[in-house]
Amino acid sequence: MKVKINRNAAKALKKMMEGEEAQGKLFRVYVTNIHGDHAHYDLMLDTPTENDVVVQSDKDIDIILEKDNEYLDGVWIQYFQVPKEEWLIMNPSKGVHHHH
Repeated sequence: MKVKINRNAAKALKKMMEGEEAQGKLFRVYVTNIHGDHAHYDLMLDTPTENDVVVQSDKDIDIILEKDNEYLDGVWIQYFQVPKEEWLIMNPSKGVHHHH
């Protein structure tokens, strides 16, 4: 499984990992809803279970994904500050995206 993270998202995620609430945890990307050929995604701090795989992103940040979930393979985490501050999580191979 693969995960991509843009440069702004990598900086923001690394900063969040410095917080006390992040101690011993990793970021999990998960599917919140599936509509036909696309899914909506969200992001949270969590610990992996036996149903998960920890994937190292292209920015060397470990991300928890649910094993065998085709909608998570190839997910792309982006963070933008212009024109407004927002998270964008999508999977280019699975249709549209979800704003976080």
